[in-house]
Amino acid sequence: MTSKTKTAPDESLTAPKDNSSRLLTFITDEVPAPGSATEVAEGVYWLRFPLPMTSLNHINLWALRDKDGWMVVDTGIGDKVSKNIWRDHFKELMGYRPINRVLCTHLHPDHTGLAGWLCKKFDAPLLMTRGEYFLCRILAADTGNPAPREGIKFYRKCGFTEEQIERYKLRFGGFGKAITPMPNSYDRLTDGELGLINGKEWRVIIGSGHSPEHACLYSPELNICLTGDQLLPNISSNVSVWPTEPEGNPLEDWIRSCHKLKDELPEDVLICPAHGIPFRGAHKRLDKLISHHEKALERLLEFCSEERLATEVYSVLFRRQIDDGNRIMAVGESIAHLNCLKGRGLIRRRLNDAGQFTYVAI
Repeated sequence: MTSKTKTAPDESLTAPKDNSSRLLTFITDEVPAPGSATEVAEGVYWLRFPLPMTSLNHINLWALRDKDGWMVVDTGIGDKVSKNIWRDHFKELMGYRPINRVLCTHLHPDHTGLAGWLCKKFDAPLLMTRGEYFLCRILAADTGNPAPREGIKFYRKCGFTEEQIERYKLRFGGFGKAITPMPNSYDRLTDGELGLINGKEWRVIIGSGHSPEHACLYSPELNICLTGDQLLPNISSNVSVWPTEPEGNPLEDWIRSCHKLKDELPEDVLICPAHGIPFRGAHKRLDKLISHHEKALERLLEFCSEERLATEVYSVLFRRQIDDGNRIMAVGESIAHLNCLKGRGLIRRRLNDAGQFTYVAI
C-alpha cells in the first residue's frame, strides 16, 4: 500500500470519472495543496493529505473543534509523510491543544492508517462501528501470513489462472503495513446515535457496500455531512466481494444505502467527502450512483444470456484495462454485480467441471 499502485482501493473500476459533477455545486474551483487546512463550517476544518497512489493521490480528513481540544475524523495512511503533516497541524491549526477523540469512518488504510498513532499520542479513544473495527483488526492480523486456503479456493472458482493465483499469494497480507497498530479497545458507533461536538448535535448515519458498516456524520444545525467514501463527487466507490464473505451481496447493500442517504439528508446539505472537493447536490449525485449500477446490472444480465465466468464479464462492466495491478478489484466488483443479480433471482450459478463458477440468466 505504501508503494505506487495503479488503482486506489477506494475507487471503483466500473466507470471513469463521470460528468454528474457538472450538476453539483462545489465550494471551490481550486484544489487545495497537500497539508492545507480550510474551515468549511463553524469549527470544522478540511485537511488534505497526499496518498502514494497514482489514480487517487489524496484523502480529505476533518478536524473538528471539541471543547478544549479537537476531534479528528479519519487519519490518513500510516506513513512518515502523513505523520509529518499531522505534526504541522498540531502546531499551526490546533495550537498544541489535545485531540480528544479519533473517529474512523471505515477500516481502509487511508482512513485508519494513523488511528493507533494518534490515539496513543493523545491517549484518545477510537470511535468506529463494530463491523469496521473488528474487520480492520482481522486484516491487520493477516499481515505477513501466507494466503489462506479459502482465498485460493475463492479465486480459483472465479476463474483465475494458476499464474494469477500465484500473484494473489505474493500480494496477500499487506494490509497491516499501511496502518499503525490499532488500539485494543474502541467506542462503538451505532446508526442514528446522537452526540455533541463543540456544543452542536451530530448524528451517525451508517451505510454499507463499500465496507461493512461505514459511518457518516451529519449535523442538521450546520447542514453538513462528513461522508467518507459513502458519497463521493467524481468517482464511484469500490464495491467488491472478498474471500472473507464469498456469498455477500455488497452491491445491493450499496444501492440500499444510497437510497437511505437520500432519505436522511437534505438536498442542500454540504457533503464533505473523503476524496474530491466538498459539494452540494447530494440527491443528484446519489441518483447518478444508483442509476450507474442499475444500468451495469442490466448490461451484465444481457451478457449472461450464455454461461459466463466472473473473469469473462469485465468488458461489460469496466472501461479500464484489467491487469495485474487491478485484477483482484476487478473480479471482486464483477462478483458483487453477479451476486446482486443472483440475489434478485435473475441469474443462476453452477460449478463447472473445472471447479469454476459459471453464471447464466434465468
